[in-house]
Amino acid sequence: MKVIAQKIIAHVVFERFIIAVILISAVLIGLETSKGLVGQYGDWIHWGNHLVLGIFIAEAVLKIYAVSPRIDKYFSQGWNVFDFTIILLALIPSTGDLAMLARLARLLRVLRLISAIPELRLIVATLMRSIPSMANVMLLMSVIFYIYAVAGQQLFHAYDPEHWGNIGISLLSLFRIVTLEDWTDLMYTAMEINPWNWIYFVSFVIMGTFVIINLFIAVVINNLDEAKEERLREMRAPVTPEQLLKELDQTQQALLQLRNQLENVENVENKILK
Repeated sequence: MKVIAQKIIAHVVFERFIIAVILISAVLIGLETSKGLVGQYGDWIHWGNHLVLGIFIAEAVLKIYAVSPRIDKYFSQGWNVFDFTIILLALIPSTGDLAMLARLARLLRVLRLISAIPELRLIVATLMRSIPSMANVMLLMSVIFYIYAVAGQQLFHAYDPEHWGNIGISLLSLFRIVTLEDWTDLMYTAMEINPWNWIYFVSFVIMGTFVIINLFIAVVINNLDEAKEERLREMRAPVTPEQLLKELDQTQQALLQLRNQLENVENVENKILK
């Protein structure tokens, strides 16, 4: 039975079935936001949520049974812990004071799509690996923001205090500029004071938008390549003695079944000849 459970959870059809259930769960959560649909189909949505939760619980039980009695192998994988936590949160009663928390917990079921699709897991793993490198880029960006914020406050606070009155407002104005959201309005206002003030804004756009954002992209792409290489190394990992013995046992069973089938064919042929 354990071998059957292992084959089921490793089969591509099972993986696609779980993805379909997650998508159905997302649709049900969306339907709950419509009072009209809830009033008309509330019971169906309610039972649909229970069915989805039951399938998730059955999946977790199947995966735990497949690695039993070494249950720690199931919880040693971060994505399994993530899925199990979402299932536990989904068991919160949806009545009383915990109703809002239960609805938010159901919303987390959509996140299971990340753990169900290997490509999404790779992207999330890449983002997690990129955090240390991104911290250095953020530090560089913070230094640039601080220098330009102080300079902008000194240059423009007397003429445009709404956007440059103090360093806090100046930082917010710089954030507006780096998002390229109507930043030219700030530049034209400053240019009324001095036509050369465009140098301040253009230089910050180049530094803050093009250079820093490209650094972020470079860090993510570099870590994505490293994550892909690591995944390939894991796939090429040498076969353990346990795996080799297991494959030999499966081969022996397959040969025994083939031998029995050949004997049956020979018996049938002998009966026909007689």
